[in-house]
Formats: sequence, C-alpha cells, structure tokens
Amino acid sequence: MSLLSPESCIAVLGPRSVGLYRCRDRQWLAGAEFDGAPAWPAALAALEPLLAGHKGGRVQLRVVLSSHYTRFCLVPWSDAINSPEELAGYARLCFEDIYGALGESWSLRLSAEAAGLPRLAAAMPEELLAGLRALAKANGLRLASVQPYLMAAFNRYRARLAADDFLFLVAEPGRGSLLLARGGRWSAVRSVALDGSDDALEHLIAREAELQGLEQDVPAALYLHAPGRAVALAGGVAHLDAELPHGRQADPLHAMAMTVN
Repeated sequence: MSLLSPESCIAVLGPRSVGLYRCRDRQWLAGAEFDGAPAWPAALAALEPLLAGHKGGRVQLRVVLSSHYTRFCLVPWSDAINSPEELAGYARLCFEDIYGALGESWSLRLSAEAAGLPRLAAAMPEELLAGLRALAKANGLRLASVQPYLMAAFNRYRARLAADDFLFLVAEPGRGSLLLARGGRWSAVRSVALDGSDDALEHLIAREAELQGLEQDVPAALYLHAPGRAVALAGGVAHLDAELPHGRQADPLHAMAMTVN
C-alpha cells in the first residue's frame, strides 16, 4: 500500500447504536448508543462526536445502513423502459405500490442486471444522505459510499452462494431481511421485524419457504448471516459470519463493519 493512500473507516448505523471502524488495522474505534425507536436523526447525532474524534488527514468514510433505515423492492423487467430516467420513474412506482407515495424525499439505488432480468432496488431517506455528506465535510472526511447493509453483506458473500437458487437471510438486531434468487434471477426481497430468538428465525425461514415454494423440484439453498450473534438452527442452513476478536463476539455493529471491510 502506498504511503500516500488515504485512511479508510467504516461507520455503521444500527437501530439503536452507531460505531466507527478503521480498516487498515481492523480496529474498532468507538461506539455510541442512542435512545428511542430507530430514527436516522438520532443516529446522525450519535455519529457526529465519533467522527469528530477521528477527523483529519486523508480519511475516506464508508457508511453502511441497517435495514431499519432502508426500504427494498423488486423492479420487474419492462420492455417499455428506454432511458435511465424512465427506469428511475418506473422503480419509484414499484416502491409506491408497496409503501405509498415516496415523494422526492427518498433516494433510489438499483442493481445492475442484464436485459430481461428484474432488479433489486433500495430506497434511503435523502435527508439522511445529506446529513452524512454534511457530517463528513464538517470533519474533513471524504464520503466514499453509503450502502444498505443487506446489499453490502450480499456482495461480501456472493461468491459462496449457490449460483441460481438461494435464500440469503440477514438477521440484524430487530430486523430480518431476505434476498431470494430462483433460476438465476431475483425473485423477492423483503425486510420484516424480527425479535432476537432462534425460534423467530426458524419461523421466518419456514414461512418464507412456504410462501416462495422453496421445497419445489429445485430446492433453494438457505444461507443465514447473523452479525454478532450465535445462532443454533436446525440443519440445512449455512451460516456466513465474520470471525470477531476475542471479547467482541456479541457486538453486531463490529461484526457488520468487519463483514464489509
């Protein structure tokens, strides 16, 4: 690595806490909790002093967002779409079919897929993104990226997933998010409330298997990523998790940062 290479840090925004991680030496720098229900203004307020304590130099900041702050939907292929602008408008309509009117206050991101295939889409509050840009600028940091954790975790583990048919479940504190692929194309994406018990995980997997017909002629491989959590499930579920330093095994935000580093 060049001596002129910028330092890189990862900020994780969880439902009731935030954390900061330095990539070079895999060091967990600091964490902070905040009160109340998951809300991005409280998360930004908790993140501000963490960034202020590690400002300076040529530091680039990557941010990952809990699914508590992100909405997801599947955008079917349409032959009628002829431009990026039309695609963005079409994706917004797909979101509004599920969540109601979004207005202009949500920023949409779509996965890159081959022609004829559906896309995954994520929507993040525009004010949250603007707040992150402002925090980075105020502390002399370069905001390199902001990613939903579901997508970041999938990118980290995609090489270990079955090629065409799989269910990938991310169990964050208080939230379960699922990506389903069938026949080499995206079939579903969902994010639902989830308590911290193994029984709740078992129930979610069983319900999704029934809803999506995962036990059909071509069964889907099941993968679970549960950052910072020890899970004991019945057989047939492959676990995908980063190994944490001793004493940090139960810290989900630390595990999330290590996963995407």
